[in-house]
Formats: sequence, structure tokens, C-alpha cells
Amino acid sequence: MADAPDSEILLETPLAALHRELGARMVPFAGYSMPVQYPTGILAEHNWTREHAGLFDVSHMGQAFLIGPDHATTARALEALTPGDFQSLGLGRVRYTLLTTPEGGIIDDLMVTRPLDPAEDGTLYLVVNAGRKTIDYAHIAANLPAGVRLEIADDRALVALQGPEAAAVMARHCPMAAGMGFMTATNAAFDAIDCAISRSGYTGEDGYEISVKADHAEALVRALLAEPEVAPIGLGARDSLRLEAGLCLYGHDIDEATTPAEADLGFAVAKRRRTEGGFPGADRILAEFADGAPRLRVGIRPDGKAPAREGTAIRDAAGVTIGIITSGGFGPTVGGPIAMGYVAADSALPGTAVTLVVRGKDLAATVQPLPFVPHRYFRKSAS
Repeated sequence: MADAPDSEILLETPLAALHRELGARMVPFAGYSMPVQYPTGILAEHNWTREHAGLFDVSHMGQAFLIGPDHATTARALEALTPGDFQSLGLGRVRYTLLTTPEGGIIDDLMVTRPLDPAEDGTLYLVVNAGRKTIDYAHIAANLPAGVRLEIADDRALVALQGPEAAAVMARHCPMAAGMGFMTATNAAFDAIDCAISRSGYTGEDGYEISVKADHAEALVRALLAEPEVAPIGLGARDSLRLEAGLCLYGHDIDEATTPAEADLGFAVAKRRRTEGGFPGADRILAEFADGAPRLRVGIRPDGKAPAREGTAIRDAAGVTIGIITSGGFGPTVGGPIAMGYVAADSALPGTAVTLVVRGKDLAATVQPLPFVPHRYFRKSAS
């Protein structure tokens, strides 16, 4: 969230004017001018999301469609680039996956949706990180088989409604949304606006992502903000919420030098793919899952009140540097400083005492299991 060089021309989302109207403080982020906070402040926004429903503009993220002649063909094309199982992905289902390098690193993490409508057979909807979308698109397009194409949807906005009251709010404008389960998706009308809606989230709370044509985005957002449970939330609270939820931020907690095993993202490597392989970096990735990775992503709880920021060295009891903090700050729901980072595998056991080097001073800390705050996603019963 550092200031951009004077020469950098920042892009804006379709909601930029509304953010300014609402009093947002705008900052450069992933090449866009984005709201970091509103007048109530980051702490209030964080707590509001945990207690009510927070509305996030995530239109800077990349939206695209992978389109082939049928689902099996498109699924196989994506499986050649990721360790996910998309051939078994059901209609109206969402799956998290990773684009991987031949060396086993992570190009990006992304969400993949198979549309609910059988008429869209052969299409997969992708949402990728803002700072990686140009790289992702080029990588995907260059590695597709004949008959499968990537279609970038840069005419759409994307917003996320997160928090325990999100479902009640959505039910007033889109009744069918309330009955959706976690990691499902549908096309539906929000009031009279055609949208693509999924139910997941980056905060650990129940919530929705709503993709809409850019020229309808402001009307949709104003309708949501008119609800008493909803408040606008900026990047600052988005970061503290995802950190408490133990969720990775690309470029910080994961990158091309990080493998899925190191990052504790084993759930993104499907069972069938562990047996068959056939994805970039499979040899290293599968070997690390079988034999153990040399380092692991863990939660860290510093003692006291001083936060440990990204780049802070982690040392063991003997004073040997064993890792580094990749994300850190104050956790409002936790009520103290929290962090994530990588440590040598033999120091990754929860309860392990470590030392953080903060501003040249040693700070005691403890390895903690993730997440710091339990996830509260809405999972429908099997009945």
C-alpha cells in the first residue's frame, strides 16, 4: 500500500467516484487507486464485518472466462496448468486452485467456477489477483490447446459482501442467494440487475461475491449500502480480516518461490492429481507432500503489544534464524498482534517458542495454529 511513483498512472474501478463520495482515503494498490479506509477507520470497519456485513470493492481483480467446446475439454486444459480436479467440478460449484511453475512455485492463486446453467457447458469462470492478472492471462493463453480460448471480462465489476448478516441482506434483493451453500455459484437477478453470485469469502466470514456489468455496479452497491447492516470496508480491514482467517495474500505469503506444501495449501492439490500428476511442478510438489517440505507456513503470536511486520526475522531458542514473517499486524478480534510466516519444518509445531527481531530488539513469540479466528462459512447440511 505504499505510495506509487509520480509517473505511475493508476487505474480506477467503476466505483471510484462513490468511494470518494463516501469519504474514502484512496491509496495505490496493484496499479489501482483503491480505498484503504473510510471515515470510521480500519478498526471499526474490521469489527463491523465480524459483527454485521462489510461491503468490499474488489473490481481490481481479474475476471475471465475459459471457453471450450465442452466441459471435459475445458477442464483438462485448466488441469494442465494447475493441480486441481476440474473434470469432477459440478454445475454451480466453485473451487480454489493454483497456477504452478515447472519448478513447483505458485504463479497465482485463483477461484474457478463452473456455471450452473447447462447451456454454458464448456465455460469456466476465473477470478485472479489484481497484481498478477496480466501475467496470469499471458501464461494461460500461451498454454491452451486448440479449441479452448481465454476471454477477459474487463467490462465487469466485482464486489464482496462479508459478515454474519450478509445472507439476510442478500435475501431481500436476491431471495435465492440465501439458500446457496459455501463454494457454490449461480446467475440471478439482484433487484432487476443481472449478476453472477458466488458464496465464499476472503475474511473467514460467511459472504458473497457479486459480479456485475460495470455500468450497473454503482446502483447495486448503493442498494446494499442502504441496508442498515451494511457498511463500506477498505483494504486496511480487508487485510486484518484475512490475516486473522489465516488466508494467504499473493506476493507476501505465497509467490513463485513458494510451493503448495510449504504454504500449507494441500487442499488445492486434488486427490486424483496426487495420483496422476501431470501438472507443472508435480514432481517437486508431490515429493514434498510425501516426504515433507523443508519449511512451512505457520501462525505466530508475538508476546506483548508490538506487531511484527513483513520481513521480520524469526529465530529459534539458540538464536539461529529459522524463517521470516510474511504478514503481520494487529488482530482486532484476537485482541493483540498476530502474524504469519515461514519457519524450518522442525520448528513448525504449535507451541514452539521463537524470537522475533523487531526494530533491532528480540521479541518473544509462539508458533500458533491457523486460523487465529475460526472460519464461519455457511455449509449446508447433507440432508
